[in-house]
Amino acid sequence: MRAFLLILVLSSLFQLLSLPLSAQWKDYTLTRRGDTLNRVDLGGLRQGPWVLSVPELRGERGYEEEGHFVDDAKEGVWKRFSLEGVKIAEENYRWGKLQGKQLYFSYFGGLIREENWRAMDPRQSYDTVAVYDLKDPDKKIADVIVKNEGVSMRHGVFIYYDPRSGKILAKENYVMNKLQEEEEKTAANKER
Repeated sequence: MRAFLLILVLSSLFQLLSLPLSAQWKDYTLTRRGDTLNRVDLGGLRQGPWVLSVPELRGERGYEEEGHFVDDAKEGVWKRFSLEGVKIAEENYRWGKLQGKQLYFSYFGGLIREENWRAMDPRQSYDTVAVYDLKDPDKKIADVIVKNEGVSMRHGVFIYYDPRSGKILAKENYVMNKLQEEEEKTAANKER
């Protein structure tokens, strides 16, 4: 009799543990393969893999983006495709802001430009940024403390290409959102 009651209690406990006590997602979409996309957690924050669709509007082409959200902020690699399925951008995010190398392509597949960005951690009031010599990228010049406004800043080389031939048309170098050529010209004008 005791064995029967023990089995009954254990089976009841197993059934209770296997039932979901609350839903994990407030909203989601299922793919044909059964994967969950576009998940919204109980707090209303987007989480996990997402596909965003932007329709054509006022002469602007529509597109679709795919990537991951972490606490309602884009994180990691996000790819943008035309409505015809051609990859037109590959962007990297951290804390919901552009971070690192970004690539943009024409609707025919040719590389248009390459950008470099630096995301600022929105939880920090100030951030320390290492500044390197432009002629010797391995040589660190100084550490600069900057006020953090929770944005992405242009930081690094921006390269513009001819999408048909792949030749470099122009290069710009930014340090903390400041174009370095402009800064060099300003310094040269002050010396005169």
